[in-house]
Amino acid sequence: MKLDPAGCYRAFAARDARFDGRFFAGVTSTGIYCRPVCTARLPREENCRFFPSAAAAEGAGFRPCLLCRPEVAPGLPGTDAGRRLAFAAVRLINEGALAEGGLAGLCDRLGVTSRHLRRVFGSLLGVSPVAFAQTQRLLLAKSLLTDTAMPVTDVAYASGFASLRRFNALFRSRYGLTPTAVRQGEPGRLPAGDAPTLTLGYRPPYDWDGLLGFLCLRSIGGVEAVADGVYRRTLAISRNGVVHAGWLAVAHAPAKNAVRVTVAAGLLPVLPAVLTRVSHLFDLACDPAAIAAGLAGLADGHEGLRLPGAADGFEVAVRAILGQQVTVAGARTLARRFAAAFGEPVSTPFADLTTVFPGPARVAGLTVDAIASQGILAARARAIIGLARAMAEGGLVLSPAADVAATRAALLALPGIGAWTADYIAMRALAWPDAFPHTDFGVKKALGETDPKRVLERAAGWRPWRAYAVMHLWRSLQGETA
Repeated sequence: MKLDPAGCYRAFAARDARFDGRFFAGVTSTGIYCRPVCTARLPREENCRFFPSAAAAEGAGFRPCLLCRPEVAPGLPGTDAGRRLAFAAVRLINEGALAEGGLAGLCDRLGVTSRHLRRVFGSLLGVSPVAFAQTQRLLLAKSLLTDTAMPVTDVAYASGFASLRRFNALFRSRYGLTPTAVRQGEPGRLPAGDAPTLTLGYRPPYDWDGLLGFLCLRSIGGVEAVADGVYRRTLAISRNGVVHAGWLAVAHAPAKNAVRVTVAAGLLPVLPAVLTRVSHLFDLACDPAAIAAGLAGLADGHEGLRLPGAADGFEVAVRAILGQQVTVAGARTLARRFAAAFGEPVSTPFADLTTVFPGPARVAGLTVDAIASQGILAARARAIIGLARAMAEGGLVLSPAADVAATRAALLALPGIGAWTADYIAMRALAWPDAFPHTDFGVKKALGETDPKRVLERAAGWRPWRAYAVMHLWRSLQGETA
């Protein structure tokens, strides 16, 4: 990604949060690189070099600033084809794809050649996928060393390193400090415990209350809960045939333009994947200024509205099927029954979190009668089983790393899934910013239209941000739908 040094320096001098995560500034006089929002003394312009990613800055020999902490900067949104591919690759890297299948395996899952992926990464992020992954592991380790009292060995493995020796050597060669030295320099870190808390940044403004309200209205009892301004949930992630389950909690830290994520010990072996899913669920990579400009006034006064994502794509898809032509409250009741009947119990310190939502393999083996016994229509039970089988067999993946057009077509080919359901899944599970369920009752009501064709015509000017337009239209109806 070509950067304008003069423009970057102006943003750096202004500490403009809109550019946080969009570039990083390397200071040649100190050998340190910073976020645009760093509060340290502004260096001279001639001493600054600008990079499209933290990995590119580190590749040029710069060390991360201990004050602004580049490891908590928000990620980049994925809209155009190149960014979408990089966005998907980053998601898969954090899910462990490189560790499991190497670069060839990652490219196979993305359906591109290694040459093309390296070219896209080099253009947008300034480094190769392997170098990017290495920097991500180091930055996560730095965050754990700074924010928690986890033993260094646990930090290494939670960050994705296969050996402590490799972690220590790479950390010292890259940052000029041992992991222990970084920890000694951070006396204010949190006390030791089984559930460390980390920080993830975003670009302001951020409508935390709006997003939390959306999730609260749709929360699945036993799986999710919202209380005292904190979102909590259970989660299970499979890695190399082993299922890691536990709970997480997300709280707002507005003074830092960030959220604080607490993760139970059971999920630490898959911590990068957990944090990636939290970022997706809370839309932390969003660029609110660009979206507000693209919505031509629709976002006025509510520029911080986010597109709620998904911690688990299958869960959101089942929730979408259960929500077909019923109220939000009705779908929530059905989802709670479904999870209680077929989910797995999990131990948590919270009385309202007891169950992990059932995965595709479990649901694929259910009968229509078993699901219907929970008050779910037989047609929807068949749709849920068909969805589960498609995912369990590996032919359907519901995550931001999936190809949108192919996934939408695959969804529409399943029984009981129409355009509304496919588009809702694309909005939330696929994080597709241009998804637009134009037949939605609430969308039509908010626009004062009854003809879906007219709805599409009126929404054309909102591309590629029509999913955000849907959120604004639903907001105007105070969450009556979906």
